[in-house]
Amino acid sequence: MSFDSEDTVFRVVVNHEEQYSIWPEYKAIPGGWRDTGVAGKKAECLAHIEQVWTDMRPLSLRQFMAEQAGH
Repeated sequence: MSFDSEDTVFRVVVNHEEQYSIWPEYKAIPGGWRDTGVAGKKAECLAHIEQVWTDMRPLSLRQFMAEQAGH
């Protein structure tokens, strides 16, 4: 199977910084990433990520900026 194959089923995964990616369903999810419960063809997964990942900044940066704005 290949990452570029039209037949590959992917899972949408997210890390502790709330950054999203796709990972082939047939492979174990790498450490530091967790399954979001969304799976499908590559285009479907990427469309889902586009809908939910509206702020590309890492979580730690968003938290730091919020703290600075509060001071």
